[in-house]
Amino acid sequence: MVLASWRDGGTKDAIVDFVRRATSEGPDFVPVADRIAAFDNDGTLWVEQPLPPQFDFVFRHWAEEVEADPSLAELQPYKALIEKDASFLRGVATQDPPVIESLLKAFSRSWAGTTPTEFDAQVRAWLATAEQPKLGALYKDLVYQPMLELFDLLRDHGFRIFVCSGGGRDFMRVFAEETWGIHKENVIGSAAEYTYADGTIVRGEKILGTLDLGPGKPEHIFAQTGRLPVFAGGNADVDIEMLGSARFALLVNHDDAEREFAYTASAEASLAKAEELGWTVVSMKDDWSTLYGKPEQR
Repeated sequence: MVLASWRDGGTKDAIVDFVRRATSEGPDFVPVADRIAAFDNDGTLWVEQPLPPQFDFVFRHWAEEVEADPSLAELQPYKALIEKDASFLRGVATQDPPVIESLLKAFSRSWAGTTPTEFDAQVRAWLATAEQPKLGALYKDLVYQPMLELFDLLRDHGFRIFVCSGGGRDFMRVFAEETWGIHKENVIGSAAEYTYADGTIVRGEKILGTLDLGPGKPEHIFAQTGRLPVFAGGNADVDIEMLGSARFALLVNHDDAEREFAYTASAEASLAKAEELGWTVVSMKDDWSTLYGKPEQR
């Protein structure tokens, strides 16, 4: 069944109708080469509260570093984490660019000089054990089933799917193929430079290009694909430019406090823009019969 976890209604109808028009002869037809679909990750493809999952991974690692070297406790962002600085943590949750930039600099301190194999092993160890505190499940099991079904629908109609997130590209690439069913090269995100010497790829200290937030999203998509997306999905203000660059924009609204979380922090502007421009808004509470795992039987 197409979009089995999506309840019948205007949201599902809008998606199916757009895909039909984009892939059928007529004024809205999109050539196969131009069928690019781009999606944010945190809050769009999996749970992002109380913090985006990557930060759970990173903060655990930094806690171990501080334990090994207590002098780090006087440096940011270690200091803010130890002191549980509320304003700093809000900036992490909302992907505030200055906060994210400071975190990326700390990433360099922690992982510069490491190989992809070493980093991947650390992420996989975290994926196998780390649980989301409210939901009591592994983060890797909290990917939204309706979005995976949307990926299937788009793939079946010749779309190439890219994930474009402000989060770490290399972090997402670890689980992209087994979780989303997309190749590593289709993952776009904030990333470090790499060097190749003596047969080995090694992570550098500098950020590669700009942060993949706000206007950085369509910029990075175009840099990687040579095209802007036809279909785009996001959930926050940092996704506005990516959504605005697409012909069809899908905005996920977190309004399900019972099964997940209900919040509009850092999504107020995107919700207003959706109303202004006629974007399709997903009500997690009303439009999704299932959030995680297999679709419910009807």
